[in-house]
Amino acid sequence: MSDAQPRESGNRFSTLSGVFTPCVLTILGVIMFLRFGFVVGQSGVILTLGIVAASKVITVLTTLSLSAIATNTKFKGGGAYFLISRSLGPEFGGAIGLMFFAAQALSVAMYVIGFTEAATNYLPDGTSPTLVATITNILVFACVAIGAGWTIKIQFLILASVIVSLLSFYIGAWQDFDSQLLSKNLSPGFADGESFWTMFALFFPAVTGIMAGANMSGDLKDPARSIPRGTLAAVAFTAVVYASQAIMLGGSTSRAELVGNTLVMADIAIMPAMIAMGVFAATLSSALGSMMGAPRIIQSVARDRLFRLLQPLGLGSARDGEPRRAILATFLISQAAIFAADLNTIAPLITMAFLATYGLLNLATFYEAITKNPSYRPRFLYSHWTLSLAGAVGCGLVMLLIDWRWAIVAAVMVAALHSYLSRTDLNADWGNLNSGLLFERTRRNLLKLEDELYHPKNWRPFILAFSGTGFSRPHLVVFGSWLTSKTGVLTLGQVIPGDLGDHQTRRDSQEKILHAMIQEQSLSAFPAVVVAKDYVAGVEALVQCQGLGRLRPNTVLLGCPLTVDRMRIFGGLLRNIEGLGRSVVVLRRVDQPDHQWSIPRGTIDVWWRGRANGELMVLLAHLILDHPQWRHHTLRLLRVVDRADGIDEVESHLQGLLKEARILGKTKVVVSSDPASAIQTTSRDAAFVLLGMEPPQAGQEDEFFYRTEALVGNLPRVALVRSAGGMRLES
Repeated sequence: MSDAQPRESGNRFSTLSGVFTPCVLTILGVIMFLRFGFVVGQSGVILTLGIVAASKVITVLTTLSLSAIATNTKFKGGGAYFLISRSLGPEFGGAIGLMFFAAQALSVAMYVIGFTEAATNYLPDGTSPTLVATITNILVFACVAIGAGWTIKIQFLILASVIVSLLSFYIGAWQDFDSQLLSKNLSPGFADGESFWTMFALFFPAVTGIMAGANMSGDLKDPARSIPRGTLAAVAFTAVVYASQAIMLGGSTSRAELVGNTLVMADIAIMPAMIAMGVFAATLSSALGSMMGAPRIIQSVARDRLFRLLQPLGLGSARDGEPRRAILATFLISQAAIFAADLNTIAPLITMAFLATYGLLNLATFYEAITKNPSYRPRFLYSHWTLSLAGAVGCGLVMLLIDWRWAIVAAVMVAALHSYLSRTDLNADWGNLNSGLLFERTRRNLLKLEDELYHPKNWRPFILAFSGTGFSRPHLVVFGSWLTSKTGVLTLGQVIPGDLGDHQTRRDSQEKILHAMIQEQSLSAFPAVVVAKDYVAGVEALVQCQGLGRLRPNTVLLGCPLTVDRMRIFGGLLRNIEGLGRSVVVLRRVDQPDHQWSIPRGTIDVWWRGRANGELMVLLAHLILDHPQWRHHTLRLLRVVDRADGIDEVESHLQGLLKEARILGKTKVVVSSDPASAIQTTSRDAAFVLLGMEPPQAGQEDEFFYRTEALVGNLPRVALVRSAGGMRLES
């Protein structure tokens, strides 16, 4: 069996065996038997009920979110990791997958240490707790390594043991119940260094078992049905147990005994041996549940190939896909924790990891709901985006209130892993809500933009550049990219002459080629391919139809015809584009550099003849100079005058324009009776020259061509600009 294939055969468990029982046994575990009395003694009954209620609110909200996503997708192995990665994307999924795996592996250590605490009371003095914990961890590892089927079967026996031990406690507590003692234990009695939040942090791992069923998702007969029903039933059942247990503990023994005796439940129970049996059963079952869940999480992460070093852990056994390599990894982590820490140290760390996981799971469901993606159709109907948002916010606040330092550490870890995965070339072939979220945000913004009053201050370059087949006019692509690199939108248009019925397949393939070239060149651009009877009709069609609402091209970038025959057709195109209210930039470039992206030396010269075209020319020059590769170039604002006595006035006017526009540049006034000669002489070493133009009248295309050629001469790079307005330099 390959590491990339999910299990298609093997264990298939029902709601009772695969979800309810693992959840209940994980929730009713070591904290309940060995630390809940301490929580009640420190916090008092009332605050303990508050701790239980707050914990259950978070887990209920998370379970609702879990149920919504679980019934909206084909659920495979990986539990919360699978759901988060398929919603928030592989970056968040991978980050939280590692944290969740670590939390589950540490949970194994926590339950084994809890078992050891109870067991040492019945072993000879001097017995090494570390040795007992190690032997126990090895036995748990061996049970899970044999297979999940065998482990699931013995959980029913363990559940029966836990229920019998609870009955023994309740009967004993009922016999010893004293209402006056309960009154004394209602209020808190925190020792130094303890508070509501330290008790919350200690208790919260007890309720994190809601993921025990989801972690077995790859082994369930019907995950979409079993996970909501089994998890909610387990949450409700254990809520009743903890709430009633808090009251019975407070009414049956003193505060000092609650705080100082970890086995206080055994002293209260009518049959103390049953409590010992329950402790052993609950702690071992919780350890088994975590030892089963953690490997399946990391196996799912490994199979998605998010981390190269983890890929060997994705392998499963040939017979039933059991993640035995991942089980071994979980055992090693839990054993390291057994050597390094105790129960009170591990519990808060697990709390942070679980809260981060729950918070992101709630956030994923929230985003799924608000994007209104048609594919989000959960069969579970009792979840709403407000509940998911409340769950996410609640998890974040509780993390900060428990220990803001560890909360920051957890956030930094998620951010670091997310950043690492963002820089990695992930080939994740599943969909996530990022595109849906972007679509919904874009839709809202477009509708809002449609209602906004336009102001010249908000003008941005939305350029439609006709790059030709396979970037046959690369200078247009490069120039358009320089203009729009930071603030604008670039669309690369291509016209296929002919009939649509004959060229539909070619149109689709050319659009894919154009898109691939955009990606290859790392351009921030969009492809647009149209089939039309001829080039002019295609350009006019794209100019009219490209864009959406107010977000449509305001500037058309074209190549300049170099023959008079082509200019006769081109002149009519210029008039039509002007009639459509679009600005036009005609790029005349006769030099052929070795590399189209090479930056020519020299200034950017704008030849001013008035505001009609001048404002757009200055703004385009400023946009080019704002590109990182152009920042060491200089803008020159120039004007030709025929008399020397007007130099000072014109110079002052040009400087005032730049100052008013808040654009850095130099000004120069050239005195000449021959503007063409002055322009060619002054700008012969310029990197780019921007000149204003006016489309030719019908029948005057030949004259326009020769006049333009005479004006431009041998200048290698010239942009002829016709402005449709819509911007002001002083805005």
